Formats: sequence, C-alpha cells, structure tokens
Amino acid sequence: MTIVAPHLDPARAALLLMDFQPAILAAVPDGELALSRAHAALSWARSNDVQVAHVRVAFTDEDFALVPARNKSFTAVARSGFLADGSPEAALHDSFDVREQDITVRKIRISAFAGTPDLRATLRDRGIDTLVLAGLSTGGVVLTTLRQAADDDFQLYVLKDATGDPDPEVHRVLTEKVFPNQAYVIDTEELGALTKAV
Repeated sequence: MTIVAPHLDPARAALLLMDFQPAILAAVPDGELALSRAHAALSWARSNDVQVAHVRVAFTDEDFALVPARNKSFTAVARSGFLADGSPEAALHDSFDVREQDITVRKIRISAFAGTPDLRATLRDRGIDTLVLAGLSTGGVVLTTLRQAADDDFQLYVLKDATGDPDPEVHRVLTEKVFPNQAYVIDTEELGALTKAV
C-alpha cells in the first residue's frame, strides 16, 4: 500500500540541514549527490518561507575534555581532536548561504537536539511542528534526530535523496523499512507538490 504524504504548512515547518560538513561528506558514497539535493530542498524552503536550520557537529577543547571514557562513539573523537570547532573539517559546507533568519546549531553529540542553541525550544518558540530532515549520515544524525523528534510529536518528512550513509545498505534499510513508521519518506522533487495546496 502506498502512503501519500500529507501537505505541509510552510509557516509551521522547518528544513533541517544536518552535518553537511567536509569530513562527513568525504565518508559518504554519493555524498555530493546528497549535497546537491539538499541545495534543491534549500531552494524550496527559501521560495516558500520555510524556516531553515543548519546543524553541524564541532567541539571546543572544553567539549572534548567533558567526553567520558564510557562514551563509545566519541572517546576516539575526543582523543584525536577530530571535528574541532574552527577547523576546516568541522565547518558547514561553504556552498550553503546562511542567512540572518536561519537557525544555526553547533552540536556535540549525534542528535541535532544535542547542541546550542536548544533547537527543540527554538522551534517550539517559532510555532514549528513539522520538520523536513536532510543530512549525513542516515544512520547517525538523521536516525537519532528523527527518533527524538517523533517522541516530541513533530510531523516528520525525510528527504531520501538528500540523506546518505557510509554504508548504502544501512541507508536503504532505514529509509525503506524503519523511517516510514515515524516519518514520510520522500524525494526532494516532491516538496513542491506538498506546499501547493496549502
């Protein structure tokens, strides 16, 4: 059975562009394709006055020092100093035009909600209850953010072609079998139709 994604209200929606950073792009096969589709989604958001949020992962020296040894994911990152704030690999991809009205988040864990400013509170304060997710990687920031956002009762759309993972099979399983339980999984070209009737 095909499930048709419902129309979304641009005034209550936000496009989250997550972890489009040089170091992460380099680890994802077809990362440049996902980046190009993210730009298509950004153009849609600009044309429809949809709130845009840029999310990146980056650590200060203090952040590194606070990573506990029990944290399997980030202990090696902290030891190596990888993704240090201010380094080229931790920068937002320079092809993005960040505007004054955009939300920008620097996070220190996998989820887009693990950063500054408090993304969840910022979205709620702006009356946003719908999120369109694009990012790298599918099994990292997209999965973790989706799960938390679903528990917070956001309506969710995942842009299948504007996400990617170092393991293409992980991307396939998540977008085809896992994400549809909590989100509408669509391609960027479908965004226009979802806002036409609103």
